[in-house]
Amino acid sequence: MEKRLGVCNLCEAICGLELTIDEGVVTGVRGNPEDPLSRGHICPKGVAIADIYTDPDRLKHPVRRVGDGDDARWEEISWDEAFDLVADGIARNVNAHGWDALGVYLGNPTVHSLGGLTHGLEMLHALRTRNRFSATSVDQLPHQLVSHLLYGHQLLIPVPDIDRTSYFLIFGGNPMVSNGSLMTVPDFPNRVRELKARDGRMVVFDPRRTETAKVATEHQFVRPGTDAWVLLALLNTILDEGLANPPDYLDGLDEVAAALKPFTPERAEAASGVDAATIRRIAREFANADRAAAYGRMGVSVNEFGTVCQWAIQVINLVTGNLDREGGVMLTTPAIDAVGRGLLGRGHIGRFTSRVRGIPEFGGELPVSTLREEIETPGEGQIRAMLTMSGNPVLSTPDGAALDRAMGTLDFMASVDIYINETTRHADVILPATSALERDHYDLALHVLAVRNTARFTPAIFPKGKDQRHDWEIFREITMRTLGRLQSKPPLKQRLVARAKLSLSPTRSVDLLLRTGSYKLSVGKLKKEPAGIDLGPLRSGLIPKRLQTKNHRINAAAQYVLDDLERLEAQVLPGLDELLLIGRRHKQNCNSWMHNSELLTKGQPRHHLLVNPADLEARGLTDGAMVKVWSRVGSVVVEAKATDEMMPGVVSLPHGYGHQKKGVRLSRASQVEGASINDLTDPERLDISGNAALSGVPVRIA
Repeated sequence: MEKRLGVCNLCEAICGLELTIDEGVVTGVRGNPEDPLSRGHICPKGVAIADIYTDPDRLKHPVRRVGDGDDARWEEISWDEAFDLVADGIARNVNAHGWDALGVYLGNPTVHSLGGLTHGLEMLHALRTRNRFSATSVDQLPHQLVSHLLYGHQLLIPVPDIDRTSYFLIFGGNPMVSNGSLMTVPDFPNRVRELKARDGRMVVFDPRRTETAKVATEHQFVRPGTDAWVLLALLNTILDEGLANPPDYLDGLDEVAAALKPFTPERAEAASGVDAATIRRIAREFANADRAAAYGRMGVSVNEFGTVCQWAIQVINLVTGNLDREGGVMLTTPAIDAVGRGLLGRGHIGRFTSRVRGIPEFGGELPVSTLREEIETPGEGQIRAMLTMSGNPVLSTPDGAALDRAMGTLDFMASVDIYINETTRHADVILPATSALERDHYDLALHVLAVRNTARFTPAIFPKGKDQRHDWEIFREITMRTLGRLQSKPPLKQRLVARAKLSLSPTRSVDLLLRTGSYKLSVGKLKKEPAGIDLGPLRSGLIPKRLQTKNHRINAAAQYVLDDLERLEAQVLPGLDELLLIGRRHKQNCNSWMHNSELLTKGQPRHHLLVNPADLEARGLTDGAMVKVWSRVGSVVVEAKATDEMMPGVVSLPHGYGHQKKGVRLSRASQVEGASINDLTDPERLDISGNAALSGVPVRIA
């Protein structure tokens, strides 16, 4: 029996683990108290991480689909045959119809894999299709657009300095469950206790009394989709009452103040249900706090005015002097500065648009809400082949039932995934990579967003099997074999550069980046400190130097955002007979997967539609009734659960449920079927960033 230090990279918290291993079997998992970031914290997903390694449903060898529909079966094939089938299928369509005949979708786990970032992105660069999609546009795209507009880089995202703040204002975030998102904050429960112990306040706005709202010092219900009214009224109050204390590098405040005149607390109350006096009080409290941080997450990112919301949050922090202030919101200084060193693109919007609806791209990606129509609509640029990477868009993107049907019409599809799921069941070939415990890990992305500067390299806990492949090896082979089959090959120099980049292992790449970084670390040095190295708290004084705007100043009056305020003023709220649907997540869930983990699926069912008791009574329904829920695009049947945790007029279904498709290999699916919220969400409902408006969907129940 031995103890090994590992990492849970299933979510953004990147918690350090201590694993007990007996004869090659993980017999215990606990949080590592010596980890300088996670401080011993662990959530149910971390405890269950070994379930992925031993899961009998997990694929370890490539499989090919034989037959179609309900009669389809899967047979194992060799890696050589799998790589050739994928390269042939992609090249056949590209040679006949051009690069845009290929669609690519990146799922959330891609960013949690070192090889996904070092080699997956390089593969996308080599596969020159415009039809690129990812989970970004059902998640955080408004954050990235706002950071691009204000700070000059899509991932120059200030992080709340929660360990030193005295006033933490949250809109639509639930870090008690998520462990932070675009704010890597493991051990959030203890950090909240520490906040309260220093007489700090945490104020939460959410249409559900979430796990975070329950431990807050104050919770306010807010009608889904109207957060922008409240945020703009907060900002309007701060400016109108002379409470602002802006930095000298901030421009455009006069234009902002003029644009916000219509957004009074009284009008915000009429739209949102939040009392005008409460809005004024919180604006004053925030502006007068010695150290305050405003933060918004999924609830405000995935509504029709997500960009306005995220812009307002950033400007509230700016005008109160809380950007680049200890206890406010701050930039990180990671050992590998992926933003400052140009490893991740700055972002751009509107260089091209989607073929059918004309929706602008952002950062070279199109909104995934347009994917279905790009597959189904004939013409030049129609998607005829798909490559998915660790994603399940049939469950995680709007109108999943329609996307499910569309994927069945593709000429060819390949998936890099360890499961046969609702999406990959359409693939001709599935290529499974090693799991989290079988590969080295250094987090290139999430250290950029962490509430403390740390560095940790974690070698693989188990060696990969003789006939397994790491994801980076899969991406390398797909790229090189596909390029070799094109009729119009890229120049030889370009192919040689691609091969050189893809041949360098992720661990070697990280070592080079660490050695040339500001801390002069290396993989070798980090291996000697397996719990990680503490690089200290977040630092002030980084702005305006770190800004990537042309003049190293911030223009608060971002015209792209201000132009959307007219649409907000014209917002039409649903009728009295309609309810507003929101999502939710649980500690035991990892988006649309891990629902076959025995550790995570036991206990009370969590699939219900949560409804306020008054809304059930008004419709003649009772707690526990099976109800039909329908929206513009579809309907589901699910069990209703009465709870006063829901704001009246609002209902909630969890994200990632609905494992009901034939051929999906989930051994415990019967316990987590529920209903897919994305059979109700509407791909026509978009924010100006292109992000899907998954929250505030008008529905009826009966």
